[in-house]
Amino acid sequence: MSARTARRPRLRWRDPGAPGLWRNWAGNVTARPARTAAPATASEVAHAVREAVADGLKVKAAGTGHSFTAAAATDGVLIRPDRLTGILALDRAAGTVTVAAGTPLRALNAALARAGLSLTNMGDIMAQTVAGAVSTGTHGTGRASASIAAQITALELVTADGSLLRCSREENPDVFAAARVGLGALGVLTSVTFAVEPVFLLTAREEPMGLDRVLAEFEEHVAGNEHFEFYWFPHTSNCNTKRNNRSAGPAAPPGLLRGWLDDEVLSNGAFKVACSVGRAAPAAIPAIARVSSRALSARTYTDIPYKVFTSPRRVRFVEMEYAVPREAAPAALREVKAAVDRSPLRVSFPVEVRTAPADDIALSTASGRDSAYIAVHLYRGTPHQAYFGAVERIMVAHGGRPHWGKLHSRDAEYLAGVYPRFGEFTAVRDRLDPDRVFGNDYLRRVLGG
Repeated sequence: MSARTARRPRLRWRDPGAPGLWRNWAGNVTARPARTAAPATASEVAHAVREAVADGLKVKAAGTGHSFTAAAATDGVLIRPDRLTGILALDRAAGTVTVAAGTPLRALNAALARAGLSLTNMGDIMAQTVAGAVSTGTHGTGRASASIAAQITALELVTADGSLLRCSREENPDVFAAARVGLGALGVLTSVTFAVEPVFLLTAREEPMGLDRVLAEFEEHVAGNEHFEFYWFPHTSNCNTKRNNRSAGPAAPPGLLRGWLDDEVLSNGAFKVACSVGRAAPAAIPAIARVSSRALSARTYTDIPYKVFTSPRRVRFVEMEYAVPREAAPAALREVKAAVDRSPLRVSFPVEVRTAPADDIALSTASGRDSAYIAVHLYRGTPHQAYFGAVERIMVAHGGRPHWGKLHSRDAEYLAGVYPRFGEFTAVRDRLDPDRVFGNDYLRRVLGG
């Protein structure tokens, strides 16, 4: 028996609903890989990469598909992280947790809570895998913290030659500076080490507020709260604000009935109906927006972090998000409102605004500058090009940086102009993956050849 036939069998995964077909969460991206693999260990990831290279195939890893771009699409080998999960190490003295890269954020948050620990900050959904969330720059909102990637202290990835590379501020620091938001361009993440802290309580205060007031007081709200965000309802002047601050307690989570009414009935059930009606009859959207923007009343509750930061998202949509300099956010949002008001556009989803402090990650959307995020959404199946295009022109005029996992039309030439460390990232990529084993059409557009 030859060495070729004696090697271990290929690692495979198939979508039972559509054999060989991969589809993202929103349904706007599909791919048909030549084969798929479901490794359970870093060594199995390395084997899958070496095997792909030997067969002349590209390699991409895909998580739960919450990216709206084709960042994970491939016609080569698709690595699925379904078995690459779990807590690998917990160091209470150092305040760190090491987790396999395919672990869903939901599972990580629950495991940390059971251990009496927590991440400092997180985004508003937790369906993504750890690798998918950090690779695309997933973030929450915060005065002193926001992105998940900024909480990373070390990581491991399999590079194009099939070797396992460990990175931190002390070990391969140039790769560490790039790979914390690596877009899947540098290798396949196998584990991530996060800084964690003892679990704490957050008090959330949700309050309706007029748009003019929110924008006039924007810096005051950001400076005066650990975590501030708001949602503006197009076709109205109404917003819903959310302020999260640490609390001494006691815990006072939303009552079961109120939580179900707000998070399931209004935010998901009734909202889905409203979106469906709006898609079928766009002329009704402004009236629906006026009603829905008044439906959510003020509420205050206190709970552990992930139960305050995150909420269920059962209405499927497509999204575009841009990071602009924080001081530009009020002007940019006023311009978005003016563009919607003077156009025939009918927008059923609220616009989300969050903030983040500057960080030192090469391709983080907050790299080197305090940032504000303006995110626009439309119900899945609704034509989005006119709305997203109008908003994108405004964001670009303010030096905006698009979220790597959300829809946008920017290319490497534009991105090199808004990321001072863009060349640093591409240099690391050239060294680690000169043959573009981890490349695809999306990376070719945003990073260049």
